[in-house]
Amino acid sequence: MKKAIIIGSGIAGLATSIRLALKGYKTNVFEINSYPGGKLSSFELDGYRFDAGPSLFTMPHFVTDLFELAGEDYKLHFNYRKKNIACNYFWSDGTKFSAYSKKSDFLEEIENTFGEPKKNVDNYLKQAKKKYDLTASLFLEQSLHKLETYLSSSTLKAMLQLPVFELHKTLHQANSKAFSSIKLIQLFDRYATYNGSDPYRTSGIMTLIQHLEGAYGTFVPEGGMVAITDALYNLALRSGVTFDFETPVDEIITHGNITKGVRVKDTFFDADFVVSNMDIYPTYKRLLPLQKQPEKKLSQERSSSAVIFYWGIKDSFNQLELHNIFFSDNYKKEFQAIFDQNNVSEDPTIYVNITSKDIKGDAPEGCENWFVMINTPADNGQDWELIVNRLRAFIISKLSKELGIDLEALIVCESLLTPSLIEKKTQSHMGALYGSSSNSPIAAFLRHPNFSNRLKNLYFCGGSVHPGGGIPLCLLSAKIVDELMPKT
Repeated sequence: MKKAIIIGSGIAGLATSIRLALKGYKTNVFEINSYPGGKLSSFELDGYRFDAGPSLFTMPHFVTDLFELAGEDYKLHFNYRKKNIACNYFWSDGTKFSAYSKKSDFLEEIENTFGEPKKNVDNYLKQAKKKYDLTASLFLEQSLHKLETYLSSSTLKAMLQLPVFELHKTLHQANSKAFSSIKLIQLFDRYATYNGSDPYRTSGIMTLIQHLEGAYGTFVPEGGMVAITDALYNLALRSGVTFDFETPVDEIITHGNITKGVRVKDTFFDADFVVSNMDIYPTYKRLLPLQKQPEKKLSQERSSSAVIFYWGIKDSFNQLELHNIFFSDNYKKEFQAIFDQNNVSEDPTIYVNITSKDIKGDAPEGCENWFVMINTPADNGQDWELIVNRLRAFIISKLSKELGIDLEALIVCESLLTPSLIEKKTQSHMGALYGSSSNSPIAAFLRHPNFSNRLKNLYFCGGSVHPGGGIPLCLLSAKIVDELMPKT
């Protein structure tokens, strides 16, 4: 039986371990933390439960596909339900918009709130779907770094319709062309943040992200986002995967151009194949220090990061949903601060996630667990204590005014996550949430491939490599690795 070692048990590492075990590999996962999941973890504080990292769940079939691959009924191990309202949006002038999951309700609400004709929005969404349909098999489901990818009929079809992708426009320009409402443009510009990018720089092809959320919907897992980790970890165990926690890998061992295994302290573990689910930057810098470094890929602009406040709130609010956005008054200035000035603007957009709206027991009766996030630059040595203090005061002031409350008086417990802490906890270079940014029309081609060009039997999965960050793309990276690796 051939051996595979996976470094890291983030969501992509878990999915890869399942796929390889089912493929016939003896699969072992080494994890630096005492728990699986990486960013997709949770913690409790004074009777409140918080998902620590990713809070948006869409395209659940990428999770359930793994159970079907194992011949199991996912409903026996993992359950979720679709949200009627994907997100509530708030503007400082009192405008509120509820993004309904049902398309007809969504279009109706847009017309009523923003005065944008339903037909315009419907056409926009059809174009977004067309972009996705033309590119999914090329950009998301296959390696971009294999010649055979470009020799397929789907690639030829996509190349013949290049103008559809709006590569020459930014996402903001594409949205501005489609709509007259400034607020609706801002709402659709927000989807650039789904991969940590700037809507004023990232390509117009990114309108396809709106299609993904609109077509597939937004979901909430029973037990919270960490239930995804728990379900896949247990599936991996049932599939025969073994895990070594609190076991950091110190080096990937090679002989010539052949990958031979890994070193943990003074112990060598041999393997026929090694898959790194670790961020690509520390994979090379720490685990492959003697190998030629792909400096161009490692030096790419980082995606955005975040400051997150976890607050136990001794009250509940009917006007809030699972996902809530309080927009800034100057969106362009907000992204200029992040990507040009390595700072956070004076008026940043606030995201509030409240799982206790849907998951009983996540907060005491009559209370709520608030996950409050501000998009920030990656860690470049900023004074995060100073930034955090400023952000905390701003958030409390703004939300107190928006909701007509004294928010400070309602906070009964608090925890905090900053870009520097994100790097420390998850090994993500500079605390960037999505690896490199997508602020370029050719960003997809600049990401590191899912295999090594120099070292045989070395592969990569996770948000810092192709096809990108976020739960669905991380799960797709595992599928790509599976398809690249030989059968046993």
